[in-house]
Amino acid sequence: MNALDSLGYRCDGRLLALNSYENRVYQVGMEEGAPLIAKFYRPGRWTDEAILEEHAFVQELAEREIPVVPALTVNGKTLHGFGGFRFAVFPKHGGRAPELEDGRTLEWMGRFLGRIHAIGAIKPFQHRPALDIESFGDEPLRFLLSSGFIPADLDAAYRSVAEQALTGVRHCFERAGDVKKLRLHGDCYAGNVLWTDDGPHFVDFDDSRMGPAVQDLWMLLPGDRTDMARRLNDVLAGYEDFYDFDLRELHLIEALRTLRLIHYAAWLGQRWDDPAFKQAFPWFNTQRYWQDRILELREQVALMSEPPLWHVQSV
Repeated sequence: MNALDSLGYRCDGRLLALNSYENRVYQVGMEEGAPLIAKFYRPGRWTDEAILEEHAFVQELAEREIPVVPALTVNGKTLHGFGGFRFAVFPKHGGRAPELEDGRTLEWMGRFLGRIHAIGAIKPFQHRPALDIESFGDEPLRFLLSSGFIPADLDAAYRSVAEQALTGVRHCFERAGDVKKLRLHGDCYAGNVLWTDDGPHFVDFDDSRMGPAVQDLWMLLPGDRTDMARRLNDVLAGYEDFYDFDLRELHLIEALRTLRLIHYAAWLGQRWDDPAFKQAFPWFNTQRYWQDRILELREQVALMSEPPLWHVQSV
């Protein structure tokens, strides 16, 4: 509240911590007007330049009437400091989770994702990283194998299946070829889409980076392969009204899922000293957790050897 007060926002004492673990995000009541959202960035994760580049991308989308939530500009800036922490302020936007079973909802979301990618393809990020095998697979795996989190009796099994999985990831990328990289949302799962009667709002571009377009599509395709193929058709029906989708990227869906699984386990381990993580993820670092991860990666090894979804569609 003192941080917001330093920008001239008078808080009324109402404070609600929102569901965010990487950063600290609060809904703060105002003496006048609607509540605001204050996002305090985890120290050391992003440079100022990378955060400002994210803010600029979201503002670029908003100026083209794409439903995103840009940071508010106060005293000519979107990134502020207080008490040694960096923070940004956003207007509050409510909404519910999208109904991913509804083909019309998926087509609607596809139209906006196509518009986001059309803008994202105009120019690259200069200060934000790319989604690649090294940073999302090799590096997290090295951390996990040296961290001491994996139980000794499961270490060899996890090491073996993870290395086998990354070999499969590399084969998928080789099959896809040299696909285009563009500015992405980066973490476009249902929790980062707020749905209202007016359609979707895409929020939390904190993981925005360079990568293949399909990274923003595959997390919206739950279910078995048949369900995924049907939902993919619905998404692309809207998406391709605004941006052409390269079908070679379908080779990457299970590879990207595999990278996310390895990266997520390492993310939990790297944040384990944060008390919020021990409270929110008590099952991490248990015997059962690592047994499940081994089975999960074995399933991914099998899935990455299967034909991509568009072969299923043609049956």
